[in-house]
Order: sequence, then C-alpha cells, then structure tokens
Amino acid sequence: MKEVEAAEKAITTYGSIEMSFLERGLVWLSLFISIAPLLGFLGTVIGMIEAFDAIEAAADISPSLVARGIKIALLTTASGLMAGIILQIGYNYCVSKIDRIIADMEESSITLIDSIILMKEGKQIVPDQNEEDES
Repeated sequence: MKEVEAAEKAITTYGSIEMSFLERGLVWLSLFISIAPLLGFLGTVIGMIEAFDAIEAAADISPSLVARGIKIALLTTASGLMAGIILQIGYNYCVSKIDRIIADMEESSITLIDSIILMKEGKQIVPDQNEEDES
C-alpha cells in the first residue's frame, strides 16, 4: 500500500501546483477590481475641486460654473464603477472555470487511485465485454 500512498501524495502535490498555476493571474484581476472604483471616486473629488475652483474664480454660484466639474465627477464615478463591475464578472467567470477544472482533476485522481488499488489487488479495472453482455 506504500505505492498507493506515494501515488496519492504525488497527485496531491501536482494538483496543488496546477491549482496555483491556474490561479496565478487572479491576484491582478482582483487588484484591478478594487482599484477601478477608487479611481472613479478620485475623479469625483477632482471634478468637485474643479467645480469649487470655478465658483471661487467667479465669486459667484451659477449652474453653468459648476456644471463642468460635476460632469467630470459623475463621468469618472460611472466609469470606475462600470470597470469594476465588468472586471468582477470576468473574475467570477474565471473562478468558476478554475473550480470546474479542479473538480475534474479531483475526480480523475480518485478514479486513478481506485484503478491502482484494483490493479494491485489483481482485479480488472474494466469489466470484460462478455460479462456486460450477460447482464
């Protein structure tokens, strides 16, 4: 049974390596998901600063003075949020694909270990065609 344990350990180790290989780019995607809305909010602050600068320069408050700054604030907020949403959808898609691949790998490794155990016990892995026809 030491051979089976060695095979299980090798499969587990290789599975961990493959899993980290599959997930290597997700850190960057997660970073951009976090940063996109923050950049949008930064644009909001910059737009509001511009609006208040226009008020200060004119020494008057009118909608036409602050409209440009408010427009910048709203556009950058919307852009940052849209980018974050799109990236989040992509991230979730990638994670679900990776989860499916990992589940398939685990299922295949269980089948392989079961086959090794059957072979070690001298049993057939695949039943004879004649046995299936009789059933």
